[in-house]
Amino acid sequence: MYRNTRFGQIMEGLPRSHFEKRVREENADKYCKGFRRWDQMMAMIFNQLSGANSLRELEAGFNSQHHHHYHLGTRNIKRSTLADANNNRSSDIFARICNDLIQQAHGTIKRELKSLVYLLDSSPIQLTGPGFDEWTKPYKTRITQGLKLHLMLEQQSKLPVYALITGGNESDIINGRKVSIEKGATYVFDKGYYDYNWWKSIDNKGAHFVARLKKNAAVAVSQQHAINTDNSNSIQEDATIRFTRKIVGTRNLPNPYFNTPARRIVVSRPDKDTPMILVTNDFTRSAQEIAQLYKQRWDIELFFKWLKQNLKIKRFLGRSENAVRTQIYIALIAYVLLYLYRKSNHINIVFSLCLSALKTGLFQRPETEYHMALRRRREREELARMQGVLAL
Repeated sequence: MYRNTRFGQIMEGLPRSHFEKRVREENADKYCKGFRRWDQMMAMIFNQLSGANSLRELEAGFNSQHHHHYHLGTRNIKRSTLADANNNRSSDIFARICNDLIQQAHGTIKRELKSLVYLLDSSPIQLTGPGFDEWTKPYKTRITQGLKLHLMLEQQSKLPVYALITGGNESDIINGRKVSIEKGATYVFDKGYYDYNWWKSIDNKGAHFVARLKKNAAVAVSQQHAINTDNSNSIQEDATIRFTRKIVGTRNLPNPYFNTPARRIVVSRPDKDTPMILVTNDFTRSAQEIAQLYKQRWDIELFFKWLKQNLKIKRFLGRSENAVRTQIYIALIAYVLLYLYRKSNHINIVFSLCLSALKTGLFQRPETEYHMALRRRREREELARMQGVLAL
């Protein structure tokens, strides 16, 4: 009986038929000849899961398992061919596959969770030096030079539900407006998404937001709410407010400014001289719950840190923009595939340990329950036979 390898089990989360459908729609294999997009993706996912640090190491590791390639629908690779594919082929197909996979996993999460909290943020990908400077200088800002990874993370599952790579100089709010808002969900973000028009669109769609409010925001207090005076309580103020200035953020947008009541919550910070001022359109949660929601925004910062430490999005196998974008999108594909693999196989160990275990056993064939029971029965029979011989 054929048993799939762990690598094959992971790839079950991305059906080959769906991938090839997307390739045909975009005609992405038109000039690929013998080395197709599927081959390119399989090699790059192997790179992410195995931890290979160079094309030479990737080629040696992947080709050493050539007897498993048939069942994966791929073939041996040459590092020069892979390098050319990464550098010259557009990353658009992998961006589309990444978001398809994210939406697939997201659909499962929405059915399982009662409340959805989305954390929205971005992280810079620093790219400087020979090979990078030629195309990253137009993206240069005062702080960084390179690309920017925009993500929206579901807080409980730690699953990305939106991903986009842009130039490092593109503002967060421009991409925030591209996010599809879900009724009943809560969106948590920082001052990079400061735009009353966008906040109003979230409110209009029946969703909630929690954000930072600038100290000089033009607001009028309508009502002060009672707060718990317990010493352990960090809430200093809970008030209903109205915005008195019509335009903040990008001008000339079709949505009206935020002219409905909002809620201002002031939270003390023991490690800071000034308190943190939050704004939300959520009047059902307590002030302490709102403060805790914003505190959970730190989870997406930790997620970015985890990605950069455990997957290959700091050291790249090519220096062109196509190569970098392709590697980042495939890193996200690998993460979501690993998420689905852990879920379908009821693996409870943390992501880091799961990834470490896979690095040494990607092409192992885990035993099925039937074969495990068969092996145990043989061991018992052998033990009983040996005990019988010793008794004689």
